[in-house]
Amino acid sequence: MSTQLFSPYTIKNITIKNRIVMSPMCMYSSHNEDGHVQNWHFTHYVSRAVGQVGMIMLEATAVHPQGRISSRDLGIWDDRHIEGLQALVSQIKEHGATTAIQLAHAGRKATVDGEIFAPSAIAFDENMKRPKEMSIDEIKETIVAFKEGASRAKKAGFDIIELHGAHGYLINEFLSPVSNKRTDEYGGSAENRYRFLHEIITEVKQVWDGPLLVRVSASDYLPEGLDVEDHVTFARWMKQDGVDLIDVSSGAVAPAKIPVYPGYQVKFAETIKQQADIATGAVGLITSGLQAEEILRNERADLIFIGRELLRDPYWARAAAKDLRTDIQAPVQYERGW
Repeated sequence: MSTQLFSPYTIKNITIKNRIVMSPMCMYSSHNEDGHVQNWHFTHYVSRAVGQVGMIMLEATAVHPQGRISSRDLGIWDDRHIEGLQALVSQIKEHGATTAIQLAHAGRKATVDGEIFAPSAIAFDENMKRPKEMSIDEIKETIVAFKEGASRAKKAGFDIIELHGAHGYLINEFLSPVSNKRTDEYGGSAENRYRFLHEIITEVKQVWDGPLLVRVSASDYLPEGLDVEDHVTFARWMKQDGVDLIDVSSGAVAPAKIPVYPGYQVKFAETIKQQADIATGAVGLITSGLQAEEILRNERADLIFIGRELLRDPYWARAAAKDLRTDIQAPVQYERGW
């Protein structure tokens, strides 16, 4: 049977063999706080490529050492990171998967030693460190750090770059009025709160001409926060700036109760896709091939980002194909078992 889930998808100059994307998930597995790729990363990512995932996206990879979520995050703030990333990219590509990396800065949610930075000097909660409000010079330096990270990603051979603008990390902190109380050109109006992301996109595109994605949190789940309509506006601006696809998640900019149920973020992806006329990825409690196929067939999203299901089963693509009563090509080494 012909399926949408196992049909190819082209973004700019890159064609992904199917619509299944491994969602970026922190592994906290770098040693010595140096941000380098370790054996675990090869085991983890390459096994999902063997499992026929169409695109493998690396976890949030820090563009600055003070922008790490944890001290064991992967890094891309130093040229010395390129060699390990390059080797990882090479192995993933051997198995036919498209390679992507998520460039990130944790902002006020960084848990590393020393000073941490945010648009405003407001802690995430009573248990987290109070950040320093970024000066204009620090904002400009961080924008350059994203650009340099993109340049290193290109040298490492990645096909696609995603900017992490979700889950309460630095870009999200600038976008949301919950965390951004600035009164200068980076705060106040929606245009001003978007400026930081706009300038990152502009700088990144000076060194990167491949597909560019942005992950967003489409709802803050707070009355004073952002909702999906705000992100429709941002998505229109991102499209004008040259972003190719919005990876639609939600929440985590500030403590809030999130109603979680199967496919709970798909409606956000659908709304942004339809109203901003831009491709989207759906993520969040998508667990079966049938569920993924429904999302694609009803044009609710263009790609399916799978997270925890791929932690449970590196061969989720095979299970999804069985759900859909279709055959996919097994790695030759596994043909007897598949």
